[in-house]
Amino acid sequence: MAVNNELLGREFPETPPYLVGREKVREFARAVFADAPLHTDVAAARALGYADVVAPPTFAMVIQDQTLQQLLSEPDSGIVLARTIHAEQRFAYSRPIVAGDELSGRLTVTGIRMMAGNAMITSEAEITDAAGSHVVTATSVLLVGSDDNDRKAEA
Repeated sequence: MAVNNELLGREFPETPPYLVGREKVREFARAVFADAPLHTDVAAARALGYADVVAPPTFAMVIQDQTLQQLLSEPDSGIVLARTIHAEQRFAYSRPIVAGDELSGRLTVTGIRMMAGNAMITSEAEITDAAGSHVVTATSVLLVGSDDNDRKAEA
């Protein structure tokens, strides 16, 4: 089954709010070796003008993942997880993510490009806070291999 080109432009429902926890930020910072004190020390973050610890920039993936799960679970998508890799990631921030934020995301498929039977699917997750203000746009590109590649590997 090929990737469904009708995914282009499809918007998914907003995800339920995700409460950014202080310990989750600290754990994530340790996992990605973000050792600046503002990621783990409340006093250091407050000294810089933030209400609480500040998440490393890639933390937005936690919320974006909720939106991508909607796309990956679409029955008509033609996306086979076993043939999918995360090819590219970008973030465009309006402000940093801080512990205590309640964030929701809304995913839109913004591009589908076919290359030798493989599909490059670009999606944008608009992540907003509880007031509806933009925090970050997370853009992902998924590379979905064709099922022809499976047949060639079996031969």
